[in-house]
Amino acid sequence: MPVTAKQPLPHESHQTLATRFLEVRAQSRDICRPLAVEDHVIQSMPDASPPKWHLAHTTWFFENFLLLPFLKGYRPFHPEYGLLFNSYYETVGRFFPRAQRGLLSRPTVEEVHRYRDHVDQHIRDLLDSAPEDNRREVAARVALGLNHEQQHQELLFTDIKHLFASNPLRPVYRESAAAIRQATTRAQGWSTWPAGVYEIGHDGGGFAFDNESPRHRVYLNAFRLADRPVTNGEYLEFMDAGGYGNPALWLSQGWQAVREKDWNAPLYWANTDGAWWTMTLAGMRRVDEREPVCHVSFLEAHAYARWRGKRLPTEAEWEIVGQQQPVAGNFADSGFLHPSPANGTATPAQMFGDVWEWTQSAYSPYPGYRPLAGTLGEYNGKFMSSQYVLRGGSCVSPAGHLRATYRNFFYPADRWQFSGIRLAE
Repeated sequence: MPVTAKQPLPHESHQTLATRFLEVRAQSRDICRPLAVEDHVIQSMPDASPPKWHLAHTTWFFENFLLLPFLKGYRPFHPEYGLLFNSYYETVGRFFPRAQRGLLSRPTVEEVHRYRDHVDQHIRDLLDSAPEDNRREVAARVALGLNHEQQHQELLFTDIKHLFASNPLRPVYRESAAAIRQATTRAQGWSTWPAGVYEIGHDGGGFAFDNESPRHRVYLNAFRLADRPVTNGEYLEFMDAGGYGNPALWLSQGWQAVREKDWNAPLYWANTDGAWWTMTLAGMRRVDEREPVCHVSFLEAHAYARWRGKRLPTEAEWEIVGQQQPVAGNFADSGFLHPSPANGTATPAQMFGDVWEWTQSAYSPYPGYRPLAGTLGEYNGKFMSSQYVLRGGSCVSPAGHLRATYRNFFYPADRWQFSGIRLAE
């Protein structure tokens, strides 16, 4: 069933915002509940973080950007947690090297939960007592912190999956995840859009990250967008046709990755006795040809599109179509935690949820973009280099967190996110 949910907004009453704060914070703990203590500490690769670090970093965010500047008399829970759990904010101070987060056996998981309890209580105190002249800024930062935590909830799922896939035992995160769904995938169709001047970007109503603004006009030539993502079965055709062995299909960086990293299939796929299997959060299972292909890089998406004689959409094209669709779909809240086959009659289908969809657009600022003032300006703007935009969310995105203007971004070789392909021409 499609899932929708309420989004944390800065204009809500402090009581409502306090309720949402507790709900979002509890969800992070719920995601970690199936894990053993040992699972919380391991870092499976430099791009991933241990679950314990996610729990602590999101707590540090509230402590550093809300409690320290706005709650009179507040002192840090621990004097060194700023060093350990600051992610990348240069203007705040030093931070522990990202690739070494798995070396932090201390603080313990229990101590991190005490840290969360401490900060949660003080945030509630702040919401109850913030002076009138600070209330608007406090509410805006709480909303930002909650949306930031929801981003880390998705990262918890992706990092846990990579962690478990790195273990030869292929542990099961949750038995109920990735249950077989009875569905058939319809033949791919296309939606056609005329040339013209369109508006994209956030309109200022409700919460949005700074990189979604300002709203502006773009001219688009006529285009067509596929009415569903590429499936595993369609991607298998590319593999069987020798797609990973044909340098003519690949960008230079992609062909280099194919050779150096021995890519021959999406991440987590393994061929056993002639059959393709894939790792899920419910353990290993046969590849279902009806499901959207997942865990492919921009480089693989680009090569596949070229093989089909198509291309990836621009983010403006994707957003114009996405604006017309309800923000509902297969999100983390459904409990499935795996891409689902497209079914039903909605056209286009699966614009939101299931898999993040690569676009051909480089992650760069919109015309007139201004980052947030002060330290929070480091949140997005400093990363507008060498990355590509993805749109639509995935099966592990929190419901209510997404919108048509939402811009995700990753490096072209990244594959551990739930990223897939929708074609355009």
